[in-house]
Amino acid sequence: MYIHIFRRICHIFKILLPQTFCKESGYLLLIDVMLMARTYCDVWMIHNETMIESAITGSSTTAFKRYLVNFITVMPFISLVNNLLKLRLNELKLCFRLITQDVEKFCNSVVDLYSNVSKPLLDILIYICKLNTAIRSLGPASLLSYLVFSGLLLTRYEGQYRYVNSRLIINIHEEIVFYNGNRREKQTINGTFQKLVRKIKIVSISKFFYVCFTLQDYYQSGCMLISLAQALGRIVLAGREMTRLSGFTARITEFQEVLKELNSDDSLEKIPGRGQIIIADNIIKFEHIPLATPSGDILIRDLSFEVSSGTNVLVCVPNGCGKSSLFRVLGELWPLWKLFYVPQRPYMTLRSLRDQVIYPDTHEDQKKKGMSDRVFHNEMDIKICYYEYQSSLLFWMSYSSAVSVDLESSVSSFQVGITLFTVSHRKSLWKHHEYYLQMDGRGNYEFKPYSLWFKPITKETVEYGS
Repeated sequence: MYIHIFRRICHIFKILLPQTFCKESGYLLLIDVMLMARTYCDVWMIHNETMIESAITGSSTTAFKRYLVNFITVMPFISLVNNLLKLRLNELKLCFRLITQDVEKFCNSVVDLYSNVSKPLLDILIYICKLNTAIRSLGPASLLSYLVFSGLLLTRYEGQYRYVNSRLIINIHEEIVFYNGNRREKQTINGTFQKLVRKIKIVSISKFFYVCFTLQDYYQSGCMLISLAQALGRIVLAGREMTRLSGFTARITEFQEVLKELNSDDSLEKIPGRGQIIIADNIIKFEHIPLATPSGDILIRDLSFEVSSGTNVLVCVPNGCGKSSLFRVLGELWPLWKLFYVPQRPYMTLRSLRDQVIYPDTHEDQKKKGMSDRVFHNEMDIKICYYEYQSSLLFWMSYSSAVSVDLESSVSSFQVGITLFTVSHRKSLWKHHEYYLQMDGRGNYEFKPYSLWFKPITKETVEYGS
């Protein structure tokens, strides 16, 4: 995984730094020099502040004046270094051409990550060398242990919350949308977020008491130990920035792939929206409807058929000829609360078997609808019976849905007064349908009663088989 991300970043860096000696590489060199100068200024400031404190505690007026004058003299140089560093970072961001918002975020993330990693690493190296002579290796070792421990905690608790969100993003395009599970998924995400908040509160309270009891040890070690802790903290935050950078890198890579596809695109022009949608109960009717993909590829130029309520329709189609587009169009023609889809992939919830059956409803919703926890003969009976009073149109792709072969016939013959669209090529299921809709994948189709089409599987239908 990390090797794949590193390869993507290296590929994009060839665009950011086209040559070894160029304006961008010169900016990077200047930033490195100023980062080292900034570290030297920090070390000098710590030493000078320590000497001022020593002069105050020793009541030495001469030493206090001398170190105070040194501080006033060096401050303009330190301010100049800080402002030049900010200026060069901004110039470096502008040098990386900003095409879209994602590219801008990627450029900002790269520049921030570079400065937030190189400077703390240099600080850690210098401060460990300085502290090793004063307090041995106990102080730096304890802080490095904190770095590892805090990193593991962040990875564990934030990873759980990130998993729930990514799980939703992966399944949102079909399964959750067809199940109308937005409210249920919101409850799951909010519950996981509350767990993360509680863990953060516990860690924050523990950290507060720990700092109270160990405050004396920090000040005994001096300002360098505190600066070392700050550098380690910036490294921890840089890990989060690395995660954000990997996300931006993936989006930029996808953007480049899309540009390549657009340069070689030979699809047809999209058909503009036209016609009229009439919402009516107990009937599904297509009148001269064209089916086309979002990219503009025409699947069927003129589709016309009519299905009455309670009629089962068998759809025999090859891959990529328009069955999904047909169902999406039906999703706009039919009232949403009367539609129910059996998705092509199984979607498992994070709770019990009952929650899986009644998804996206909760147990409270089940009680409001008057449904009890009675046991059915098989799991498909459970799912269909539960939605019997909510849905009047069922879409089912038997050859690619999460339904076993031995249950297909019972599902097709299940009498619950709904209209069933079945995408299947199994001969055993044909007898349960009144009409068939066959597409050849070349823009032609047939819609006839099953009694006029009753025949064994031929060479043409075999090639569309599952």
